[in-house]
Amino acid sequence: MWKEQKWFTVEMIDSNTYAISEYKHWEKVHSYLLIGERYACLIDTGLGIGNIGDVVKSLTNKPVRVITTHFHWDHVGGHKFFNNIYIHQNDSNWMENGLPIPVKDIKQKLMKGLLQDQIPNDFNISNYTIYKGKPNIKLKDDDYIDLGKRVLRIIHTPGHSPGHICIYEEEKGYLFTGDLIYSGTLYAFYPSTNPIHFYDSIVKINSLQKISRLLPGHYNLDIPVKLLEKVKLAFEDIEKRKKLFQGSGTHIYESFKIKL
Repeated sequence: MWKEQKWFTVEMIDSNTYAISEYKHWEKVHSYLLIGERYACLIDTGLGIGNIGDVVKSLTNKPVRVITTHFHWDHVGGHKFFNNIYIHQNDSNWMENGLPIPVKDIKQKLMKGLLQDQIPNDFNISNYTIYKGKPNIKLKDDDYIDLGKRVLRIIHTPGHSPGHICIYEEEKGYLFTGDLIYSGTLYAFYPSTNPIHFYDSIVKINSLQKISRLLPGHYNLDIPVKLLEKVKLAFEDIEKRKKLFQGSGTHIYESFKIKL
């Protein structure tokens, strides 16, 4: 079941879990709404082109906690619509003091290839800013968040950013992977990324015992769980070839690439 709006596409994962996707942008960003008995959790808030706050209000009246997988501009664009923000302590400096990227560069990436008739009428790129604020909670590895008969585990998975996290819901077997795993090009070539930490994080999530579904931050929403093992083997291959360092290039595999 899915519902397409002017900007967002809402797809039901189960009766209390929704993917809120931005398919009209080249990054095809996914945010996720998880509804518990007492609270709702929104994992990431997307690009900030449309009002994700209105979408969330149409799906639940529960108090909403936003969990940030990492503080990159394409995952925090809608943070301004919410009051209760969580982020890992290692990315909190960016949230509080700003990203070390010129806003004009981010605006160029945001508008890349977008047609005017695809953009919501009330969006004006001239007014676009990157969220900045103090988080309500600074997360650590192995923190647990109880939404009311729905428990989420925070897994620190650095590499794509210093404070990148995955969110694991063991009861359902859901792993929300942010930018650590998806079907596309995985990035660890920016100055703030770390290929070795990325590899270690891939090994870490491969050790989880029960994963029924991967829910990525970008592109194809339906990716096989076996992609975890494939990415792990790819990093093993890169390491064996002594290429596990920034500047070694783009390493191409069957359904994904790794850019270092």
